Amino acid sequence: MEEYITNSVYALRTKKGMTQEELAVQAGITRQTVISIEKGNYTPSVLLALKLAFIFKVPVEDIFRISYGK
Repeated sequence: MEEYITNSVYALRTKKGMTQEELAVQAGITRQTVISIEKGNYTPSVLLALKLAFIFKVPVEDIFRISYGK
């Protein structure tokens, strides 16, 4: 089975009423990186994942999950 990482960055960001630019500034990344993470095209480093967890005030496991495909 193939493993891949899914995330809830978009849902958490919109729930918090943040724009992609606001999240990017708080996390110290570019808006393009936020877009890539939300689309699932980029898996962030552990440091960035921890920063996002701090910003959203949730555990990392609530943002990123391992999923299994065929």
